Amino acid sequence: MSALYMDAEIKPNRSLSERGFILLISVVTVANVASAAVFMRMGAHFVPLFLGIDLVAIVVAFLASFRAARNVERVRVTPHQVVVTYETPRWSRVVWESPTAFTRVNVETDAQDGRVLGLRLALSGRETPVAAALSPGERAEFARALEDAIWRAKRGR
Repeated sequence: MSALYMDAEIKPNRSLSERGFILLISVVTVANVASAAVFMRMGAHFVPLFLGIDLVAIVVAFLASFRAARNVERVRVTPHQVVVTYETPRWSRVVWESPTAFTRVNVETDAQDGRVLGLRLALSGRETPVAAALSPGERAEFARALEDAIWRAKRGR
């Protein structure tokens, strides 16, 4: 097996933990039940139905977000190739393979403040985005680390 110059796992950031999710849904549920009681007393019998639909929509959105948080983008750099794979708990798919010697890292920056807006691997007119889940600062650090790993892999042959 050849040397591994980079094996990075990029996971999307989520600011709400499961405990926070339960607390948030509890607060929203209590607020909806209280509102529903007021509207029922006023004779607006369809409003509680819409409040229930609202609660279900919020739960579904958060569950979809938690599912997406389990997805991983993996970037590997060896002396012979650069490989990018997308991995979920159920499957793994290679989205980019290129020879290390000819792979370039294209960094798109904001002209005004220099933030890294996009990061792409490029080879012979083909490109693929990398590290889109990272913040601009993290993306800049990752770009430097990726360029360094590719440079070391080219020299380490």
